[in-house]
Amino acid sequence: MEVIDLSKENSIIGQYMAEMRDAEYQKNRLLFRNNIMRMGEYEAFEVSKRLNYEQRDVATPLGIARVNVPTDKIVLATIFRAGLPFHQGFLNIFDHAGNAFVSAYREYTDKEHHKVGIHVEYLATPSIDAKTLIIADPMLATGGSMELGYKAFLSKGTPKRIHVCCVIATEEGIDHIKSVFPDDKTTIWCAAIDPGMNEHKYIVPGFGDAGDLCYGDKL
Repeated sequence: MEVIDLSKENSIIGQYMAEMRDAEYQKNRLLFRNNIMRMGEYEAFEVSKRLNYEQRDVATPLGIARVNVPTDKIVLATIFRAGLPFHQGFLNIFDHAGNAFVSAYREYTDKEHHKVGIHVEYLATPSIDAKTLIIADPMLATGGSMELGYKAFLSKGTPKRIHVCCVIATEEGIDHIKSVFPDDKTTIWCAAIDPGMNEHKYIVPGFGDAGDLCYGDKL
């Protein structure tokens, strides 16, 4: 399984990441959401290089232009709620894609909030059968919510290709994806791979709870 860490090459995403990790910058939700969306746009552009293409003739006012256009049928999938602005970034690029949504949220099973369970409650998706499935979720921590979201999407078909896209990942999360996703047709994309997680299963140094930073605290 290929893992693409975009931080290994210099690009503008370094600026986005510096801003999103900054505790002062995070006080402005609008700016934080906007950078999450821009990260989605950037990764979508990179993913677009891996699609299948064909030449097509297009009639302009002055003649015929031959252009290469993608032939893949794409479904953009995301996990509520942190994934929404990230998903929008992908949708800004793949504007003809189908869209899938699932709720997969963490539930602590002990009072110290050290043991985390994942709960799935809502699913809305078109068929993903024989399509390119892009699952966009900003944080790949344990990989548990990504796994359950993926299994929920599989109830609507079997994709021909899978791109797991995140902003920050951990090695543990990546290893988990490798253990449950098909190795021969999955690619993992991230803008950073952080060392690990704290006792509450938040990525360290990370940037905190992406959902809260985008939309405010939750009960």
